[in-house]
Amino acid sequence: MAVVCAFALGSCGVPDAGTTTPPRAAPAELVAFDSCDAALEQFRAAALAEPAEQAEALPDVRVNEAAPAGAPAAAPDVAAKEQHSGTNNHEAGVEEPDLVQTDGRRVVTVADGRLRVIDVASRRVTSTMDLPGGWAGELLLDGDRALVVGQRALTLVDLTGAARLVGTLAVDGEYVDARLVGGRARVVLRSQPKLPPVTPQAVRVTTIDDWLPAYDLTTAQGARSQGRLVDCDNVYHPPEPGTSLLTVLTFELGGPLGTGDPVAIAADGTTVYGSAANLYVAHNAPQGTAIHQFDIASAGPARHVASGSVPGALLNQYSMSEHDGHLRVATMTGADNTVTVLARKGSTLTDVGTLGGLGRGERIYAVRFLGAVGYVVTFRQTDPLYTLDLADPARPRAVGELKITGYSAYLHPAGEGRLIGVGQEADLQGRALGLQVSLFDVGDAAKPVRLAQHRLSGGMAQVEADTHAFLYWPPTGLLVLPTDADALVLRVGDGSITALGRIGGGSPVLRSLVLGDELWTVSQSGVLVHDAATLNPIGSVPFA
Repeated sequence: MAVVCAFALGSCGVPDAGTTTPPRAAPAELVAFDSCDAALEQFRAAALAEPAEQAEALPDVRVNEAAPAGAPAAAPDVAAKEQHSGTNNHEAGVEEPDLVQTDGRRVVTVADGRLRVIDVASRRVTSTMDLPGGWAGELLLDGDRALVVGQRALTLVDLTGAARLVGTLAVDGEYVDARLVGGRARVVLRSQPKLPPVTPQAVRVTTIDDWLPAYDLTTAQGARSQGRLVDCDNVYHPPEPGTSLLTVLTFELGGPLGTGDPVAIAADGTTVYGSAANLYVAHNAPQGTAIHQFDIASAGPARHVASGSVPGALLNQYSMSEHDGHLRVATMTGADNTVTVLARKGSTLTDVGTLGGLGRGERIYAVRFLGAVGYVVTFRQTDPLYTLDLADPARPRAVGELKITGYSAYLHPAGEGRLIGVGQEADLQGRALGLQVSLFDVGDAAKPVRLAQHRLSGGMAQVEADTHAFLYWPPTGLLVLPTDADALVLRVGDGSITALGRIGGGSPVLRSLVLGDELWTVSQSGVLVHDAATLNPIGSVPFA
């Protein structure tokens, strides 16, 4: 049963707008090491102070063999754009890496260690390239260039004619995430020292090269260079740095591949959120979540400009959102859930407003910030969908609450006053029963209403774990959800959800695209093409 509540009446458990968490001390300003000796001394001290289980190194992933040379890059063509969908990005204009990308005239995929280019008009694979280092999971596409992010390397590929390698960069560490704005990619890495089983004696005999990541670069001309990725005087640190290193690389996709103008901080990072002007890297820790802000508005390397912290832990990148110079952050603290509004003051991200008390005794399952409003889903036995008024950064308010069974694990805007939720239906004891798709009317924030729902017993949508496995096409209301078996195709109206059918063909569907009047579904084994209006099959593109 749905219960609609209004904040003004103080009813139905909507949190008090005055709820706050205790203030925290502002983090100290980060400064660069003035020498490698100073960096080594502090890294050693940090390692000796850490418990042994925290000092274990991450896997050392690097390419040991030089990649074959490719041809120099050509300037990208400006092609006529077809009507097409793209990656389900968090922010408009900020591209996120994914296993499939398109510009409307071609589809580029990475699977089984290969990059494939498919011509949309002919529905044929026009180019295939084996990727250095084998497995690669994601790519960014800009004009005639693709930056492929692999387990062992970053590979820049020119797509003019047959796909050709421009260069390969292998770096010690672990890939976290990347963003692309205006042809400029920012890639985030985290690394740990290259140490044997950690003992005090082993730490004391380390050199600076044990602590800083190394690189191995192969250029288009076949030249190979190796060395230390980041100089000591370009590593920023708090007064008491840890042993992890967080590095942001910058690449102009239209040029040659270099070492990425690295900037690093002596900190850890696991969650990345990007706006057009800023990159935020966060890390959940027992004492709270640390957040580091990098300015990416201009050409050249990213600039670390501020750091801060909030209580609790993030769910994912959708827990963060920038709006009008403020960063809104939703976190789980265990006892309840909190939204904190941060503003940059000098080199510190400072609390300017806090709302606590969301879903006491429950955890966050979904967050979506859209301009001056926000939505938070918490769940234990029922699903409260909280609507938030964030117009005044100093006074974030919960203004409405809708209680339904089950929960939404992903929220997506669907036009003025409409919100799609995808997650699980549940019984009154909180046991999951299967896939549930909901359409909410949030036009009146104080009175959210569920207008329609669609259920699939025992099913689960991939978007619950992977937000790129989601397609909503506003011109026709087409909604495609890859599940654990196939793809569920729905149509979302102003107040309705209609089932159109299901698409499958052997391998599980991973992604879906609208290309003109066609619906393309992509799996590891190939592409199926259907009429987007009727779902009648049109063709296929096997990955032989």
